[in-house]
Amino acid sequence: MPVIATVMNSTTGQPIQKMSFGRMPKPWASFNLETGELVAIDRVDIGKPAPGKVVVPVHVWVTPKK
Repeated sequence: MPVIATVMNSTTGQPIQKMSFGRMPKPWASFNLETGELVAIDRVDIGKPAPGKVVVPVHVWVTPKK
């Protein structure tokens, strides 16, 4: 089951894009953004689902070079 995560900018706190991972991303992994920029994961935050919901919010924090 794929994990849909919101990719967040560590410096500004703003969301960059939504991304689907085949499994839970590891904090030491690297991946390419839609812009083609290679970024490394700073941290992965897993939230609590809303009451009555099953979907768990996942935030992947990265520091882009731009």
